[in-house]
Amino acid sequence: MRIYVPATLPMLRRLVADGVLDPLGGTAFALTPSLRESYSVGDADELEYVAMRDAARASLRLLAIELTGEQPAWARRVVVAADTDAAVARPDLDDAAVRVTGSIPVTSVAAVHIDDPEAEYAVRQAAAVVDEADMGDPDAEFTLGEVEDFELAWYDPSELPFLLELLDL
Repeated sequence: MRIYVPATLPMLRRLVADGVLDPLGGTAFALTPSLRESYSVGDADELEYVAMRDAARASLRLLAIELTGEQPAWARRVVVAADTDAAVARPDLDDAAVRVTGSIPVTSVAAVHIDDPEAEYAVRQAAAVVDEADMGDPDAEFTLGEVEDFELAWYDPSELPFLLELLDL
């Protein structure tokens, strides 16, 4: 199963250093039967894109924590696409949510999606209001819509060490 793991740039640094990624709380997103049933139209690629966008929104929640800490953080959403058989659907959380057991080895990573620098301002704004948007605040939801207008860039896993070096991480 292809899963989409919400992450941050420091998590990518650990992936490169340790060779494994540990999804926070074991949570990832995927094209689950529940997600497929919730859409009347859409092929597998379109529905996997929905799962990836859910992971990108979850990445904002991770960034909200990092951006309030003492360490400066790069304000970029990160989603790691990986293949695993160790995932089960979590319909109690969301249609696309899955629980991943164990670590994801770097050899299972298919791609990494990261915001470009132009999105950083919108990402910071969205990370600050993601919880309010979940509670139905229309202004916060508008702010989330602004960041979701930015597409995530695609990177091959072999590019990660060079990308992190360029970002000075």
